[in-house]
Amino acid sequence: MARLGMTIPLAGIPLADHRDWLREMIDLGYSDFWSSEAGGTDAFTPLALAAAWTPEARLGAAIVPAFTRGPATLAMSVASLAEAAPGRFTMGLGASSNVIVERWNAIPFEAPYARVRDTLRFLRRALAGEKIDERAASFAVQGFRLQMAPLAQQPPILVAALREGMLRLAGREGDGAILNWLSAEDVKRVAPIVHAGGPDKQIVARLFVIPSADRALARAIGRRAAAAYLTVPVYAAYHEWLGRGDVVAKVSALWNAGDRKAAVEAIPDEVVDALVIHGSPGACREHVERYREAGVTTPVLALLHADDLRTAIRQLAPAAA
Repeated sequence: MARLGMTIPLAGIPLADHRDWLREMIDLGYSDFWSSEAGGTDAFTPLALAAAWTPEARLGAAIVPAFTRGPATLAMSVASLAEAAPGRFTMGLGASSNVIVERWNAIPFEAPYARVRDTLRFLRRALAGEKIDERAASFAVQGFRLQMAPLAQQPPILVAALREGMLRLAGREGDGAILNWLSAEDVKRVAPIVHAGGPDKQIVARLFVIPSADRALARAIGRRAAAAYLTVPVYAAYHEWLGRGDVVAKVSALWNAGDRKAAVEAIPDEVVDALVIHGSPGACREHVERYREAGVTTPVLALLHADDLRTAIRQLAPAAA
């Protein structure tokens, strides 16, 4: 089965009103619902609702920051959702960014690789029912045992990965990787690093989509969205590594000088076209397939703009192909 996911919650739709939307998406052939966690809803509440409303769907968190919950609280959240949707929940764990962790949550964004690695190892042990009394490199846990564990089915844990260190961790100790803000060609570079860690690794990618024939509008929206990421240090370093160093340097210099408008305009059309899927619904579906061909096992759509949300969801669905 070729999987296709949708990011939830849908923009502008209250959580309480999502039931009919989710049910229709299942009927249209969407297989997955994936949440995120930045400055909107938390990652777990939308998935808990989807677990009850769509018992056929696979559910995923992409991602939960390793810094913003204590290890024990995070283990309880993961176990709760895994128990609510046995065999259907996939946990996505990542470092997030200095903006979310440090500026918004007042938590030092220090040693992100160690924090993700230590949290991943802790979750494995906690979900298996172990009593944990250990000092890791990035935190210490004294005498914790998850009362719900061991679960009948442990959820897969994917690592949000940008550059080589996290990609290797995703393949070596995780069940795969979650990718973000990259082109289909970029996938060909990063996926083999994950697969080098072992067989049967999942590659989930959040793909930003603007189903519109108005190319100028789509590029304007996509350019603003891309600028918001390219100016964050972890993503700037990521795109330098991917070969977009000249663009990153120019955009960052303008952004840091306070000329946000010029920074946005400095992103070339070809970069926007590579990172943001746009065009007619048919062209968008074809672009999504290029990611699949490059090695993505689950493309997850994230709609940046749609003239009519319900129409866009229907036209991008597997049933429309």
